[in-house]
Amino acid sequence: MTEVRVPVQVAALRGGGSKLREATVLEFAGTQHAIFLSRLPLEFDDHVRVERDPRGASMADATVVAVQYHEGRKAVAVKFTQGLCDWMIQP
Repeated sequence: MTEVRVPVQVAALRGGGSKLREATVLEFAGTQHAIFLSRLPLEFDDHVRVERDPRGASMADATVVAVQYHEGRKAVAVKFTQGLCDWMIQP
């Protein structure tokens, strides 16, 4: 993975009509994985949608593969479910 600093919107994909969403920054990304800080109540194996473009042109669904808590902050690692996602590492 590469350090990227890409602003995105992350939405938790849950049933029941709940719309948990936040603006954050991808800290590291590759074509299959990304890491970002989050305040959402995400845990291992949760599903999320990551959007770079608010019009939906650059978006990807992903599964949470790791959560790390440190000094009151939470880092979330995700794996993209559709395979390669190269828009994450493009300027």
